Amino acid sequence: MDSKKPVRRVAIVGTGTIGASWATHYLARGFDVVATDPAPDAERALRAYVDAEWDTATKLGLASGASRDRLTFTADMQEAVADADFVQENAPERPELKVKLFADMDEATPVHAIIASSTSGITVSVMQAECRHPERTVIGHPFNPPHLIPLVEVVGGTKTAPETIQAAMAFYASVGKKPIHLRKELPGHVANRIQAALYREVVYLIDGGVLDVADADDAVSWGPGLRWGVMGPSMLWHLGGGEGGIQHFMDHLMGPMAAMWPTLGNPEVTPELKQRIVDGVLEEAGGRSIEELAAERDGILLGLQRVRAKWQSATPPLAGQRRAA
Repeated sequence: MDSKKPVRRVAIVGTGTIGASWATHYLARGFDVVATDPAPDAERALRAYVDAEWDTATKLGLASGASRDRLTFTADMQEAVADADFVQENAPERPELKVKLFADMDEATPVHAIIASSTSGITVSVMQAECRHPERTVIGHPFNPPHLIPLVEVVGGTKTAPETIQAAMAFYASVGKKPIHLRKELPGHVANRIQAALYREVVYLIDGGVLDVADADDAVSWGPGLRWGVMGPSMLWHLGGGEGGIQHFMDHLMGPMAAMWPTLGNPEVTPELKQRIVDGVLEEAGGRSIEELAAERDGILLGLQRVRAKWQSATPPLAGQRRAA
């Protein structure tokens, strides 16, 4: 693996929702992208997705040379990765499938190329088990949709070389992502675990009759969710501490917060509770289709990204933003 070799060609292995979004992002950043998927209708679906999202990518800003014409497709995985400088794998979440796929990709990919997985739940130590060059394998877990959400969680395995992690971090940052380095492997990585912790309490509050589904969603999206879109919780507590900052928070406010933790819930997810949430979500959706709701989400996300980009270009970055998004 040559971590200094520039990336010019990206292979997308698996072109479902995540893979198609990754393909859109890499095309928008000016790369040659070759995609592969064994599904019979995969190429048509992929090109339809890219076409549908190209306007959004254009509004976010296209790199020099960006073009949908730089997308090629082959059903042959070995052919797809044969000349790749970087591989983004997005196959189904089945360990036995991933182990074999990684071994096959490792065999067919140039040795300088990094092989990154979008997996949300399988550790790279498992997936790299049968690779001849496991040192160049890593997890690059995005948030959906990758062409809109900057976060990428980078995690190495027991056989991943430190240089691979550094190179993956640098590459993701160079294409407009916000990579974070997880120093340890754990199920669900980090951001999904944070989501799971929050949603556990949301479900507990719904189950206890404290509030309904729509109010629970509003409690997050119109309260802390707005602030979290600007700064993380620890930095916000620094502001919450007033002139004394985070030290004042730790000395005077952390105790009361920690005292609340034992009262947080651990609900039993019964069929009745699941149906209650389903009914509440459908009522909140108000007849809007999944496509309509996704368009609403993506339109707002696009606006937020543009506001953040404008703000960050006009102000010095915070220390916590030293890795450019």
